[in-house]
Amino acid sequence: MDTSLTKSPEPSTSDLGRRVRAARLAHDLTLETASRLCGVSRSTLSKVENGLMSPTFDVLQKIVVGLKIDLGELFGSTPKVNASGRRALTRKDEGQRHAYRGYQMELLATDLAHKAMLPFRIRITAHTLDAFDDWGRHEGEEFLYVISGSVCLYSELYAPTHLNAGDSIYFDSRTGHAAVSTSEQDAEVLWMATNADLPQAGNGGASKK
Repeated sequence: MDTSLTKSPEPSTSDLGRRVRAARLAHDLTLETASRLCGVSRSTLSKVENGLMSPTFDVLQKIVVGLKIDLGELFGSTPKVNASGRRALTRKDEGQRHAYRGYQMELLATDLAHKAMLPFRIRITAHTLDAFDDWGRHEGEEFLYVISGSVCLYSELYAPTHLNAGDSIYFDSRTGHAAVSTSEQDAEVLWMATNADLPQAGNGGASKK
């Protein structure tokens, strides 16, 4: 299996934390106010800003919505604003990287801002649910396609779903979920999520608790 996701160095959590703090200060927000806008606890937001924790995708989505920034900005890219006929090319292993418990993530198409979809190439390093503290859940919908290995998608509402290379699944992101590799090696998947910062059909837009 291709191990390229583990070869290139990842941005440090301190770099990401500095960008979160800069975005908060750009809006002249206190830590307390920002935590309320983002729906993230003050202690969690403080740990992220100080590089003491690697935030999950759920937390990242809440931060970008609450601070009104693009996800790519947190990884050091300068995404282009909307324009007709726009496109984004990401060469192999040139996406923005982020790792957190259970997943090694490569964010693709980071040079475009306000995308309707957020595409990721993800290596699933978790092999049991013990790797996660809680279910993942956020606004929007998701699509997962298994590139290599095998995966089990756990969900609050459905029985565990086993997927092999070439299988795919589409699901509601608001339902608690977690994916683990069931192959001997880590599984690799293409994972796409609708952008929580854009209105979603049927729910009146992203939640901003």
